[in-house]
This record gives sequence, structure tokens and C-alpha cells, in this order.
Amino acid sequence: MNAVDTRRQRTGPADRAALLDAVRLTLAETGSEPTASAVAAALRAQGRLLGDTAVLGVVRALRSEMVGAGLLEPLLAEPGVTDVLVNGPDEVWVDRGSGLERTGIRFRDAAAVRKLAQRLATAAGRRLDDARPWVDARLPDGTRLHAVLPPVAIGAPCLSLRVVRTRAFTLAELVEAGSVDGEVARLLRAVVDARLSFLVSGGTGCGKTTLLSTLLGLVGAGERIVLAEDSAELRPEHPHVVRLETRPANQEGVGTVTLRDLVRQALRMRPDRLVVGEVRGPEVLDLLAALNTGHEGGCGTVHANAACDVPARLEALGSTAGLGRAALHSQLAAALSVVVHLARDRSGRRRVAEIHVLERDGGGLVSTVPAVVRDADGRYGRERGWPRLAALCERGAL
Repeated sequence: MNAVDTRRQRTGPADRAALLDAVRLTLAETGSEPTASAVAAALRAQGRLLGDTAVLGVVRALRSEMVGAGLLEPLLAEPGVTDVLVNGPDEVWVDRGSGLERTGIRFRDAAAVRKLAQRLATAAGRRLDDARPWVDARLPDGTRLHAVLPPVAIGAPCLSLRVVRTRAFTLAELVEAGSVDGEVARLLRAVVDARLSFLVSGGTGCGKTTLLSTLLGLVGAGERIVLAEDSAELRPEHPHVVRLETRPANQEGVGTVTLRDLVRQALRMRPDRLVVGEVRGPEVLDLLAALNTGHEGGCGTVHANAACDVPARLEALGSTAGLGRAALHSQLAAALSVVVHLARDRSGRRRVAEIHVLERDGGGLVSTVPAVVRDADGRYGRERGWPRLAALCERGAL
């Protein structure tokens, strides 16, 4: 066995980390890119003699730290991956559509996670440091980035990456995946065709944005869709889409563009369909006002534990804009027609769990009434609100 092979045999994880640090320092001092020749020269400077395969391994490791999402890049490139979560240097999780799975990926230390988070934040044009220890942004490829640094995150930086599909699912693909059955798919198409205003509700990561993108793809090609989003995630397959995105304040604390600003601007852009990616604050006031003034077919998403909780959720959001309970319910009754609720089943798969219509009681308050509900066996059944939903969809393809 020659000297090179002996050295390779003795290179364990600790030796490899020290080797990478030494090569990284040498390259930084010389200003060299991590090419195979530059890495080989740096290794010789360290008195290391490695074979071609080992040198290429060092090159790949260094480039993974400098380009894209580093060690997380292979996960993000996997088909079907929706989320990659880093809770610490030795705790990386991935969601491939069936719930979270722990991976074998390990960062060198917490500093390596912090370095990656800061590099990604810089790529998104945002600041991430001790003075501003969190960031919520969209990367150039559309991936949603959220990161939190210590001491806000206990122990180590936390990094969350939400993968945005470059192409929306078709309704047929959602049926094939089991998210809906054929009858519910026809019903959802009828809701869109009838220009009913609707909200897609559900918890975090249950597929609200995915379903909304799919349904927007059913809108007629002659209609103009204007999207207002906190982070541009909706990717409907439609020929006429205008996308607006919020902007945080700069380092001087000025230049903020809120979702409420975007909704107001969208109303002046002749939208056939006004879409708010996620209703989460005072913009609910402007959205409801728009849906009450001739803007049919508007839609969006909202976080809620169940469809029946949506009125209370909107009531809470309306209060942030100074809208009283009675006024909110008065607008809601005339503005919104349907709530489509998503949830994860026991296997972790995202499903349409229920579809509700809205009903106003004698006291003027609005509640939701179940029209279609998915049971524990995965079958959809018609409920008390079905006749009203069918009547609302008469202009569609039901």
C-alpha cells in the first residue's frame, strides 16, 4: 500500500473537517476558486497527498458550501420534496409529501448552519445578523426561506425552506394523488367557473397554496388574474397573471410595502380575479370590500383549524384593521361564498377535508355550513349545505 492510500485510510470525519478548514483557509488567502487544481495545490501546501477521487470530493464539499443551498441542495432537488427543515447541525428533516423524515445530513457545527442561513438571506436581498435575528424571504429560484438565529432560536440557528413548484399541479394530478376524488374535482371546477368567491383554509404545510394555484389554472384564458402575496409562491398555469409582492423596510426603516398596499393597488389594475395569497392581517378589510363591490371570483388562503373556524379567524383579523364584529360579519355575508378546507390524514398526505358554504343567522352573524365532508374512510359525503352549494354552482359545470 502506498503513502497516498495510507493517508486516505486514516482520514476520518474529524480529519476531513480539519482538512476542509485548512483548504478553505488557503483558498481564501490566495483568492482562488475551489477548482480541482487549486484544491490540489492547497493540499500540497498542507503536506497532504490525496488521490484524484479524494481531491474531487474536497472540491464538491467546498462548492456545496459556496453555491446554492449547500449541503441541503440535493434534498431541494429531489422530486416531491416540499420542505427542508434544519433544527441544528445534526438535525435535518425533509418532507417528501408523506410527513417529516429525519435525514443523515450533518453540518460541521452551528456556525456552518448560521453561515448558510446568512448567505441565503443575502441572496434574497435581506439582512440576517444579531441585530435582525430572523428573516422571511423568497430566494431567486422561488424557494421560501425562513431562518432564526440564537439567542431567539435556542441552541443553534433554525432554517426552514419551503420548495415552490415551478409548475402547478393540474386538477387531474391532484385526483391521481388522492388529494380529491373525481366528484370533488368537478365541484371545485364548478366553483371557479361560477365565479364564486372562496377561501382555502387549513394549517401550515397542508397544501393551501398548491390547491389555490391549481384552481387558478382553471380560470378562463380571457380573464386577468392579479396576485397579491407576502412571498410570491403562487404559480398558476394561466396566460395572464400579474404578480405583486410585499417589501420589508430597508436598513433605515423605510420603504415598507404591505399586503394591504398591494390589495389596494391590485384593485386599480383591472383584475378579473383578485387573489390574496394569504389573508393574515388588516388586508382582510380591503379584500372583503373588493368582493362586495363587483369583484367576483376573488379568492385566497387563510390559516384555520377547521372550516367552521374561518369566520372567527376573519373576525380576529378584521379587528386589527379596526373593523367591528358586526361590520365584519355584514361584509363577510355578501363577500364570501365557499370555504375549502385542507388537512393531513393519518398517513401525512394532504387532502381536501371539507367544503362549506356560508350562512347568516337571525342575529346577523355568519357561520359556515358543511356541504361536502370527507369521512375517516376517505369517502366524501353530502351534508346540509349541499343544496345551497349546488344552487350557487348552477352557472358552473356541476
